[in-house]
Order: sequence, then C-alpha cells, then structure tokens
Amino acid sequence: MNQENYRILEVDASATDEEVKASYERLKEKYNEEKWQEGEAGNEAARMLDKLDAAYREVMDERKENSKTTSGEDAYTEVTNAIKAGNIPLAQELLDGFNERNAEWHYLQSVVFYKKNWLVDSKKQLEIAIQMDGANTKYRDAFEKLNRQTDYASQTGGAPNINPNPAPQNEMGGGNWCSTCASMCYTYMCVNCLFNLCCGCR
Repeated sequence: MNQENYRILEVDASATDEEVKASYERLKEKYNEEKWQEGEAGNEAARMLDKLDAAYREVMDERKENSKTTSGEDAYTEVTNAIKAGNIPLAQELLDGFNERNAEWHYLQSVVFYKKNWLVDSKKQLEIAIQMDGANTKYRDAFEKLNRQTDYASQTGGAPNINPNPAPQNEMGGGNWCSTCASMCYTYMCVNCLFNLCCGCR
C-alpha cells in the first residue's frame, strides 16, 4: 500500500471507495481552477493534478487487485451476487474492472456468457479456467455439463448460439412453436443448473 497516494488524495487508507472518489473529485476541481493562475502557483496546481490522477488510479487498481470491496466482501462474491440477481450487465461491468484475471475470473466470465446464450464463448472461458486450475472440480463439472448440453442440442437439431451479438428477444420475429424450439427449451430446462450459480447454490 502506497501511503503517499492516500496523502495526495487527502483520505485515510480506511476510507471507502465512495469517500476516495469524492475527495478525488473535490481536489480535481480545486486544482483545475488553480492551474490557470499565473506563475508558480499555476504550475504547482498542474503538477498536483497529474499526481492526483495517478494516485487515484493506483489506489483503485490496488483495491481491485486485492479483490476486496470496502464492505469486506470478496469482489468475486459481488459478481456472483449480481449473476444470481439476474443483473448480467453489472456482473460484466464488475468483471471488466479486474486487472488480474485468474481461473475464477474466467469461470465467472463463462457464466456471464452462458447467461447471454453465448455457449461457444462460455466454453472457451471454461477451458481457460481449467488450464489455469485443472484440479478445480467446479470448473470441470461445469465444462462436462456444457459439453453434454451442446451435444444434446446437436443431436436434436438445435445448435449453440455462436453469434457474439444475438438479437434481443423482443426483436426476434415469429411466434410459431417449432420442434427445434421445443427441443432447445427442453435442453435449457434440463441443464438449468449447468452452473451452480444459476440456481443460487454453490
């Protein structure tokens, strides 16, 4: 932990993320006004503005690296809770905020892709997670279930969604109920617990 960064931000290391951000924004506004002053005062304000931006980035990056929120909750738990709540955009936003992407990160990214019905991308993320932590049974079980799902879909005439930008449900035309739709829906019901996160257990 670089205490100098907190000194520049004028907060303690125990400050919450919201408090750090509020102090950062207050000081940034202050230095932005002062940098237009003539002489050394303006130059000093410009230097402090650069130091402030760097300090804020380093502090926030360090907090993300530690995978801890200010409430003491593990950051991966935040992602998991967002997924369980059905807030996939938030889950993706939280994942994007990680600098260090370990096996658990790729597993959770796989879950997010699965929720979007991007099965091919989901499988790729699981493969990376297994490569990084091959002894983890959670990753292997999810991978086997995903393989069974895609195999079943192929056998019944369905196919996993490989479109990285699938059309939203309300933009898809037609209201007919075909055999392929029925078989795919059956597949999803059978593997509703493909990832333990889907049913709230873990």
